[in-house]
Amino acid sequence: MISAQEYQARRERLLSATPLNSVIIVSAANEVTRSRDTEYHFRQNSDFFYLSGFTEPDAFLVLFNRQASASKNSADNHSSSENIKSSQFPIRSAIFVREKDPQAETWHGRRLGVDAAPEKLSIDMAYGLSDINELLPELIDGAAALYYSLGDNQRSDKIVQAAIAVCKYAPKQSKIAPSSIVDVSELIHKMRLIKSPAELELMQASANIACEAHKRAMQTCRPGAYEYQLEAHILHTFAMHGARFAAYNTIVGGGENACILHYTENHDELVDGDLVLIDAGAEYAGYASDITRTFPVNGRFSEPQKALYTIVLNAQLASIASLKPGATLSQAMQVAAEIITQGLLDLGILQGSFESCMQEGTYKAFFMHGLGHYLGLDVHDVGPYKEGGNDILLAPGMVLTVEPGIYIATQNTANYVPNEYKNIGIRIEDNVVITNDGCRVLTTKAPKTIDEIETFMANADE
Repeated sequence: MISAQEYQARRERLLSATPLNSVIIVSAANEVTRSRDTEYHFRQNSDFFYLSGFTEPDAFLVLFNRQASASKNSADNHSSSENIKSSQFPIRSAIFVREKDPQAETWHGRRLGVDAAPEKLSIDMAYGLSDINELLPELIDGAAALYYSLGDNQRSDKIVQAAIAVCKYAPKQSKIAPSSIVDVSELIHKMRLIKSPAELELMQASANIACEAHKRAMQTCRPGAYEYQLEAHILHTFAMHGARFAAYNTIVGGGENACILHYTENHDELVDGDLVLIDAGAEYAGYASDITRTFPVNGRFSEPQKALYTIVLNAQLASIASLKPGATLSQAMQVAAEIITQGLLDLGILQGSFESCMQEGTYKAFFMHGLGHYLGLDVHDVGPYKEGGNDILLAPGMVLTVEPGIYIATQNTANYVPNEYKNIGIRIEDNVVITNDGCRVLTTKAPKTIDEIETFMANADE
């Protein structure tokens, strides 16, 4: 797990990227109603979690890059605005949390509370959430710049904007509103792009769990089973290994359903002779994995399926081999596109010359998405792909997916495409971390080659 000291170091690193006399506010997520008086399972805002490790809703993290702010005070003085004004010890961090409430905790679960928060979270000061309207104006008073992601959370926006208004329209109280508001997310997202050793350990654990789930799906797959039954095996495996929730809605697409990129209905029967595409990843300790495997429902690839699968696998292996520090994701995409284009030409699925097909991008009719994306606290993780109009260069600690595919749906296919390749969708996806001298695949435990898959499925009952 990630230590409180690492969270503290992240906050200091973020503060160091802001000018003197800046204040940063990052808000937690709110609970979301699912139906009437029930809520979806709470999932913390990723930026807030990255800086605090705190998993309760409605909280506010406030960071200070200035020389005069609040001090550490006794527990019975946490909510006093006089202490903020009169203190001499400069603090770097404060957090507003829900107060302890025995009745609420009986019904809805334990709260950390104000008194325990500073030590538990390695934060200088903690205040009760009920005091935020009184205290937040004091905390931002006189700041030259306020770093806050305006527009991400409407409930938080109202609180922050009200605090700014108090400073702006209270001249008799000698308050000064921040002269500028800067979106803090860009700074946080650049930090999140490079994973620490502790993060990589969690991501490897998440990947291992997801690999076990994909193996379980292969073991239990039979003609006549339903897509949702494989999904159930996957989610069960996640939970049994400590990942209570999937990182995203699981895709189990048999036959032509595999040609729908984000197919999540998962309600059809699996047919003998078809392939089934499963895109499923676990969320473990906040970190996502994202794996896709495609395999035959009956455990044996047909010759047309083998031909298409081999093209996708070769494209994936070659693009992974191209990933290293200083390379770009676009370069890896070009590698995959060239292999897929040539493979589709060889099978008669594309027509024309290789050069014209590449120039015109005709492969996009069958490989219509990008090669991959960043991975981390979010399955489509944050961080820029371009800077100054140029592709971001890969660097050690970046984690990304590599997921080429071929999708030949009947309704989107030209008449000249041989019938044996129609209604086939194939995607192969792994999670890859950039290392000092290349890259390392985190998801090797899920069978991927044709021989590995067929052998594993044949031995499923042993």
